[in-house]
Amino acid sequence: MAAEAVEAVFREERGLLLASLVRRFGDLDLAEEVTSEAIEAALRHWPAEGVPARPGAWLLTTARRRAVDRLRRDRAYAARLAVLAADAERAEPAPAPDVSGSGQGFGSGSGFGSDELPDERLQLFFTCAHPALAAEDRTALTLRCLAGLTTPEVARAFLVPTATMAQRIVRAKKKIREARIPFRVPGPDELPGRLPGVLQVVYSVFTEGYAASSGPRLQRLDLAEEAIRLARILRRLLPAERESAGLLALLLLVHARRDARTGPEGEPVLLEDQDRGRWDRPMIEEGRALVVRALTGGPAGPYGVQAAIAALHDEATDVAATDWPQIVALYDVLRTLTPSPVVEVNRAVAVAMRDGPGAGLALLDALAGEPRLRAYPPYAVARGDLLGRLGRDGEAAAAYREALELTGTEPERAALRRKLGDRKPGE
Repeated sequence: MAAEAVEAVFREERGLLLASLVRRFGDLDLAEEVTSEAIEAALRHWPAEGVPARPGAWLLTTARRRAVDRLRRDRAYAARLAVLAADAERAEPAPAPDVSGSGQGFGSGSGFGSDELPDERLQLFFTCAHPALAAEDRTALTLRCLAGLTTPEVARAFLVPTATMAQRIVRAKKKIREARIPFRVPGPDELPGRLPGVLQVVYSVFTEGYAASSGPRLQRLDLAEEAIRLARILRRLLPAERESAGLLALLLLVHARRDARTGPEGEPVLLEDQDRGRWDRPMIEEGRALVVRALTGGPAGPYGVQAAIAALHDEATDVAATDWPQIVALYDVLRTLTPSPVVEVNRAVAVAMRDGPGAGLALLDALAGEPRLRAYPPYAVARGDLLGRLGRDGEAAAAYREALELTGTEPERAALRRKLGDRKPGE
């Protein structure tokens, strides 16, 4: 039970713990090391002494003590951190954003200090979106270190091997050290430019919560709800940024289906089979209102377009009544804004719903040479479904077997085995 309590606290508190330690000591490696040591100490002490009333505070106190001990022992390490602290103090203090909800946004001259950011994790999200880091490296670093995703989970978000992702994370940390990038709140002129990277991080956290890359459950609601909370804060931070509204709308419109996405045993339930009466209607209405904001006042951004697609799904009474021509048109817009093989897969499925399985399969087969889709199970599942609808059962089974080799969660694997007629005993 103690191990389960540590894991629960770790998932809930890790981001706050790490952010607090980085802010205190100015070094990400040190913060990660003492966070791990605090977790190990909890696993030793809590079984005998019981879980403390405030487990997060216990972990933070333990980690801080370990960090201080480390600095006392290692003078060279302490000297390096002192240089980083001096760099941060020399940096021009940046006025923090107006988070009062007044709509003034950044640059209002409020003179707030960095302590007034509503969440230290968001402060570090923006800090790790520093332009000195390559775009893919800063997103990977933030997901791994600050959002609490494992390296394989981050690798899945980028459709790359785990070893490649591990190298990117090490590279990003090294760049922060060598460039002596201070952990501070960016200035008002910098924040909007860093917003796309932060939005991507929050969206990636939600994606892992919506469809976990591994483990016994299809969904990790803790991650999805954390991403929505952070997206709400971003919306308050940057009320004039339509893409912050678009991201929040997208997360709400997708998360509204959470209760209908799994069956009694945790098995996945396809959109066409979901009980739409279980969808969260207040959440859908909030998301739809945000879609209007995201799409009004200029060219649409990618999150606004994706939110509009999600809204069309949520508004339909069933799959047959869904406005598939409009969804395909929105995917045509999205592919110009953020071209990617994942967008093409989703568009192909929508085309199949509009024009028939043969048309969708032709588009999917045209993507067969795309290397990033080799590790993307939904591509193989989509091919299997369309092949099955065309009566090509042997080829469909081959596609499902390919997906089975790639899929990480047990509920999805069980669903694929059922498709293949190869159920395990007891399933």
